[in-house]
Amino acid sequence: MRQIFLDTETTGLSPENGDRIVEIGCVEMVARRLSGRSKHFYLNPERKNHEEAVRIHGLTDEFLSDKPVFAAVAEELMEFLAGAEIIIHNAPFDVGFLNEELRRLGRPPLGQHVAQITDSLYMARELYPGKANSLDALCRRLEVDNTSRTFHGALLDAGLLAEVYIRMTRGQNALVMEEEEEVVVVEEEIPAIDLTQFDLPVLRATEAECLAHEAVLAELDKSAGGIAPWRKLMP
Repeated sequence: MRQIFLDTETTGLSPENGDRIVEIGCVEMVARRLSGRSKHFYLNPERKNHEEAVRIHGLTDEFLSDKPVFAAVAEELMEFLAGAEIIIHNAPFDVGFLNEELRRLGRPPLGQHVAQITDSLYMARELYPGKANSLDALCRRLEVDNTSRTFHGALLDAGLLAEVYIRMTRGQNALVMEEEEEVVVVEEEIPAIDLTQFDLPVLRATEAECLAHEAVLAELDKSAGGIAPWRKLMP
């Protein structure tokens, strides 16, 4: 199944109160390998950002003013997501915003376009109960390099989430983006060694060693309640 890691940035926290999406980032994985395909949109939310939101994602009203609105990219986005498993960290937040944008356009909610929606935050809480499970916390715990994450960016965060997901589900050290190298086994013929050229010494037990061995055998006979059966076969 195709898997797509998705993240959004928004003007605020409440789509019900009119907050809108300002950025969408998607990264595709097929058979647990990055395909190299992605989607990334900056969007004009047709309203002002909350100051706290700008501090988080760094996308100012001026920067977003000439970007397309969601309606202009909706078809391209839905075609990219169609039929895939969508993996989102704290999925209810992003899905709530996407569903509100789709509702405005008279489209069905996201769940009707895709195969399934997986919340990686829920997965992390199952794996690491009682611990911090934000994307940054998971990057630190799983040793995923997030040093370039000065601001929250949708495409960057989707890529980090893909790496985190792989490590959470299989413990891999990194995503594999290239073909595995072919392993070639070379069979070499090993020449036979003529053992007749060696004079091997024979080390015989001393009389004291023989007496000690007999004492051990006698103890075994005593433990067995008579002469051990295997000793009766000895010449």
